[in-house]
Amino acid sequence: MTAEARGAGAGQEPAADGGRPLDIALLTYKGNPFCGGQGVYVRHLSRELARLGHRVEVIGSQPYPVLDEGLPGLTLTELPSLDLYRQPDPFRTPKRDEYRDWVDALEVATMWTGGFPEPLTFSLRARRHLRARRGEFDVVHDNQTLGYGLLGDIGAPLVTTIHHPITVDRQLELDAAGTWQRRYSVRRWYAFTRMQKRVARRLPAVLTVSGTSRQEIVDHLGVAGDRVHVVHIGADTGLFAPDPAVPQVPGRIVTTSSADVPLKGLVFLVEALAKVRTEHPAAHLVVVGKRPTEGPVAQAMERYGLAGAVEFVKGISDAELVDLIRSAEVACVPSLYEGFSLPAAEAMATGTPLVATTGGAIPEVAGRDGETCLAVPPGDAGALAAGLGRLLGDPELRTRLGRAGRERVLRHFTWARAAEGTVARYREAIARSAAPGDRRPASPVNPVGPVSPEPGRAPAAPSVASTASATPAASTSDTGVYPESRATC
Repeated sequence: MTAEARGAGAGQEPAADGGRPLDIALLTYKGNPFCGGQGVYVRHLSRELARLGHRVEVIGSQPYPVLDEGLPGLTLTELPSLDLYRQPDPFRTPKRDEYRDWVDALEVATMWTGGFPEPLTFSLRARRHLRARRGEFDVVHDNQTLGYGLLGDIGAPLVTTIHHPITVDRQLELDAAGTWQRRYSVRRWYAFTRMQKRVARRLPAVLTVSGTSRQEIVDHLGVAGDRVHVVHIGADTGLFAPDPAVPQVPGRIVTTSSADVPLKGLVFLVEALAKVRTEHPAAHLVVVGKRPTEGPVAQAMERYGLAGAVEFVKGISDAELVDLIRSAEVACVPSLYEGFSLPAAEAMATGTPLVATTGGAIPEVAGRDGETCLAVPPGDAGALAAGLGRLLGDPELRTRLGRAGRERVLRHFTWARAAEGTVARYREAIARSAAPGDRRPASPVNPVGPVSPEPGRAPAAPSVASTASATPAASTSDTGVYPESRATC
């Protein structure tokens, strides 16, 4: 039965906004909510959309999304890739019998030559899947895939979320690269951003999570400003909430860092901790993320003798994460840039006082310095140390900022509000697609070859050079390109 036929059925209960319930395909090429902000976004948004009365089918690749159970109308469809970056054998070469079609061959070829294939190859698989199910969905919502396969007719109107342009991550890694070999590797790894720029400019409707990200999408990706709409995301304020029964650990500072990449600014927090401990010897840092064995953070810990003062935890549950944040005297977001900053919103929602940089959209979330947080310039270890030391030494300030921070999140940043705003944009996209004479944008010539070859006919070989790179990525930390990362895996 098509979405239109279901919509015309008698006795159908309206959705929370009074309109008919929508059939939504929510796409995510990375879906695990324990190792990336994309998974967090999909999990919470899909839950709240279902609670509003809509039918949501999440279509995702590995690591597969984890959805909330027990909600009617919320389902998961697995659209498998070759999972080339899985642990414990990342950058693996698949066996011959694993190859299913030319898209698999493209995925491996791109990985072999140092590129990141998943946005492109997932989009090609998603296009094939959606066109085979034409008429089943009212709207398709893409979560930052931005692949060529999603251009043109995919069977339903398209709405795309761009958390922030990945070109920002690319530039920060290039700025931090110490050798020409490393710079070359970074450029090759991020070759997919050229595709994302081309696709973004052709999208009819883009959602983003902050005003800062909106402006950067316009500036970096060249998307017309009237096509980009801000829908703030938020924290799960029922889960991330204060609990006086959880004892605070004196001197504990908590942060989240997806990988040892410049974007997260962890090296500056480690340097700040060394300064703080001269006045607060009990100060110590708990990092939600994987312990680096080499690189700037590992070197800084060794240089300052902090091996026993910095703990890394990974693979923890949501409940354990919440209790960890509650147990801290201070939460810290040291990032050089964030498109939104879920860690900031979640820490504030628990009532834990926050020290955060002013990088990217963090001030939009954290609020004004001295009112709902302490704000410091990004990349400034001395300013971080001053803010951390001030909070550790002032219990009254911690209490005031913690209370004001939670109130700010409750007013502005909840997933229920995010879902309501997203549905409004869905309905606009559906109405626009139905309006005569408004069918923008037309599908361009596909630069990677045919998307849907005729049955029984081999497709033309795609141009790997247009999407791939030439030097294998140096380490698995190079895969940390996902926006709003949350490294608990």
